[in-house]
Amino acid sequence: MKNLLAFLLLTGYLTACSSKSEPYQFQVADLEPNLITLSSDEFMGRMPFTVGEEITTSFLESKLKGMGLEPGNGDSYFQEVPMVSIISRPEQSMEFKSAQGSVVGEGLKDFVIWTQRTDSLVHIQEAEVVFAGFGIVAPEFGWDDYKNLDVKGKIVIVLINDPGFGSEDSTFFKGNTMTYYGRWTYKYEEAVRQGALGCLIIHNTIPAGYGFNNIQNSWKASKLYLDDRGQDKYKLGFEGWITLSMAKQLIERMGKKETELLQQARTAEFQGFSTGMTLSTSLAVEAGYNLSKNVVAKITGKKAPEEVIIYTAHWDHIGIGKADESGDSIYNGAVDNASGIAALLALAKAFKTDEQPDRTVVFLAVTAEEQGLWGSAYYAKQPIYPKEKTVANINMDGVNPYGKMKDVSIIGLGQSEMEDLLDEELKKLGRYAAPEPNPVVGYYFRSDHFNFAKIGIPALYIGTGIDHVEKGKEYGKQLHEEYVAQYYHKPADAYDPKRWNLDGAVDDVQLLYQVGRNLANSTRWPGWKEGSEFKAIRDSYFKK
Repeated sequence: MKNLLAFLLLTGYLTACSSKSEPYQFQVADLEPNLITLSSDEFMGRMPFTVGEEITTSFLESKLKGMGLEPGNGDSYFQEVPMVSIISRPEQSMEFKSAQGSVVGEGLKDFVIWTQRTDSLVHIQEAEVVFAGFGIVAPEFGWDDYKNLDVKGKIVIVLINDPGFGSEDSTFFKGNTMTYYGRWTYKYEEAVRQGALGCLIIHNTIPAGYGFNNIQNSWKASKLYLDDRGQDKYKLGFEGWITLSMAKQLIERMGKKETELLQQARTAEFQGFSTGMTLSTSLAVEAGYNLSKNVVAKITGKKAPEEVIIYTAHWDHIGIGKADESGDSIYNGAVDNASGIAALLALAKAFKTDEQPDRTVVFLAVTAEEQGLWGSAYYAKQPIYPKEKTVANINMDGVNPYGKMKDVSIIGLGQSEMEDLLDEELKKLGRYAAPEPNPVVGYYFRSDHFNFAKIGIPALYIGTGIDHVEKGKEYGKQLHEEYVAQYYHKPADAYDPKRWNLDGAVDDVQLLYQVGRNLANSTRWPGWKEGSEFKAIRDSYFKK
């Protein structure tokens, strides 16, 4: 009897230890309720500076506090992000004047423009127009579209993506994988550095990765930027896009053929030129300054509390805007990114339920991703936790709504050793990592992990795979294409239990939990891989 009692006590002890060491097992119920709530009409599309922000940030604070997580910014669950809201109201026409006559574009239909200037009126009167190829200055590729080209006070027209697009040569830029030089935000940044008065990008659906209808959502809409008053930063008179059909009319006025001009622009010898046209238009401007909020909570590590792993997801979407065919004007953002925030909350619950990690784990819900990654940009400039002590970032932007997948896609494959940690967990589960299915569109530069990468912090961002467990890869590709065409940044991106299957989301969240949990209970410091443009940044301040 005594031996039996000892055996039972020992068995119970071992069982208790085993259950404590076993990781939290996620269920659909960990994700679905918060996903439904966050993507409901009550949250009004979660646009910063609106009632939707107040509802969202209060909800997140309540959830995190209710789970027993500590405030992540001193005694607060918030990090204030000073921002400016700018509403640009362009006049309805844009006139390109040449010796052959005028081409007049119609606002919204042919062009969409806005400004970061806060003057009450931006007036452009017969400004010279120049064509600058892809608008890229990339010394490492021996490329300079602005060489011998003076664009100060002029309007620059540039092509979308980078010269490598359409090439199978991965050494020519990165072939079909977009570099940051192909990103539309870079085009405007470079135009600023060159002193241009304005910059127009020629839209083309395939190299852009989205239709002109997505750009039309910006017409006369509020845009948010970080508040940089007192910093004396130069800003373009306007930024914007023109349609391919309008661009073809302008190219004819230049005395060029579209295919020949594109072919010339894809060579390093290309020389930008004045088009012989001038541009006239104007924008009325309304600016308002306010504070948005990042929401932040933490679980303090028991052994190395100063070392931090940060999970991120953006809480914002694009609010209330242009109505769709059904009359729905609320952009609920269920996939993008109520699903990521639901995953963030589920991860917080799991870490709080399981054994206290050795390192501190932070849960950061950032603002204004849709407006330009501004919440994470502000955090990167004003980090709550020193970058030297931040081990890694794991970002979630859109969680799998399609059911179980054999694979996950790695956005920015080959960048950091976080991928190796991911592979270790995937192998245990009989799954695998694959390159992102559409590298052309530059997803690596389109979510919040990018701002962590820019300050040297290894960042992991996975996308939904395409190898569907039951129906294979072609079906998975079809699901991705349907999402972009029918739901991305549209009111239709709403939670529909008949259409959604969260079993795959559960698998992916479990995977990201395993990666973060293992890292939080180790002494590993993942780095950047050779060839990554972010390695030198980390090396400059980080010593193993």
